[in-house]
Amino acid sequence: MTTDTGRTAERTARPGELSSGELLGRALDGALGPDPRTLRIAVAFTTRQAVRHDGRSGGYRNEVLSLRLAEAVGSCAVEPGALPDGAIEDCVGADVARLLRHDLTPVRIAALDAYLMHVLPHTPGHGARPVSLAAGDSLRKSRARAESVTRLLDLAPGRTVLVVGVVNSLLEALRSRGLRYLPCDLKGGTTEWGEPIATDALARLDHCDAVLASGMTLGNGTFEPLREHALRHGKQLVMFAQTGSAVLPRLIGAGVSAVCAEPYPFFWLDGGPGTIHCYGGAP
Repeated sequence: MTTDTGRTAERTARPGELSSGELLGRALDGALGPDPRTLRIAVAFTTRQAVRHDGRSGGYRNEVLSLRLAEAVGSCAVEPGALPDGAIEDCVGADVARLLRHDLTPVRIAALDAYLMHVLPHTPGHGARPVSLAAGDSLRKSRARAESVTRLLDLAPGRTVLVVGVVNSLLEALRSRGLRYLPCDLKGGTTEWGEPIATDALARLDHCDAVLASGMTLGNGTFEPLREHALRHGKQLVMFAQTGSAVLPRLIGAGVSAVCAEPYPFFWLDGGPGTIHCYGGAP
């Protein structure tokens, strides 16, 4: 599908040529906005969360590194406990260019996300379609987000979606549309309905019609194989992104077909109304 927002993003991405690493390189070169050597991170922080929604049998934990650049916050999720203690101190006061070259992938992604959020915020002028999330408890807001995410998939009932980064509300929304899914997550385990969760998503790429993936794949190094597969085979790759919410929209047309972008603060932090931003897909 081609929409005005899709055309805007495709011009930015130069279809077929831009990887996430190349996007980072352009940011370093100052090709996307101000010289990153002139911009400094004022605040760095982590957010740790554990959740078990009412009515759900299982729960999960999240940990997110966030960097504040002027009015923008960039984020990258990490496995709980995986971020070294000194990473936050390493980021505070550092210029963005140094963090874009940092040894830790989550720091590089959070820095790129903050930079792009600063340069290309989530506005209609940059291709975003704001979607309001009503106030409610954590499960209600999770389900509302899931509806917006799954609407970005253009698939008929009976088709199969590879879901990378299992969120039960997303699986529930896919089930309600009559879509089949292959759940994959590095943590493994089972879904709310007792289905086994595979740990190797790449091994299942040939068995799906489309891919629905978490922005966490940017931070753990599994995103590029998904993007390349989608580009090579003409499959839809829809991203739901708290990690890299400002990064992934720039890759629409270069393997990514649509993005549900959710910058900090995330829906699970606040029971009040919120906003997510959709790029590509059906209006």
